[in-house]
Amino acid sequence: MFDLSHSHPMVVHFPIVIIMVGFLADLASLLFSKEKCLSKMGFYLEMLGVLAAIVAFGTGYFLTSSMEGEAGALRERHELFATCTLVTIIIAALFRILLVYLGKEETRLKYAAMGIFFLAFLFVGITGYLGGSLVYEYMVGL
Repeated sequence: MFDLSHSHPMVVHFPIVIIMVGFLADLASLLFSKEKCLSKMGFYLEMLGVLAAIVAFGTGYFLTSSMEGEAGALRERHELFATCTLVTIIIAALFRILLVYLGKEETRLKYAAMGIFFLAFLFVGITGYLGGSLVYEYMVGL
């Protein structure tokens, strides 16, 4: 039978992949500066990553049950990094939108935007690792 708590594991893979591939596309756009499509792809994936992160965070925060013991402590760390991911990707996207709106995307400010996006890249990786640890070490959700 389908339970709403199953929705979190079903959607968490999207922000992980979208944010990571988006950052890698932006990184590739620095190496291949003549290919403008890589930067645009990174931009659109960053925006999509915000939406996916909001959905994943919401399903995890509102639709999963609480835990105790070591699994509970690991879940708290997972939630902390999920919050860091969400805040960082939102800041990165807003800053990127501002750069595009002001026409400053090709200035040195793009490196600041990439730095914030890189933090989101790191945070989503750590969040995913901790979530996987909850599943594989503590059999949460199985």
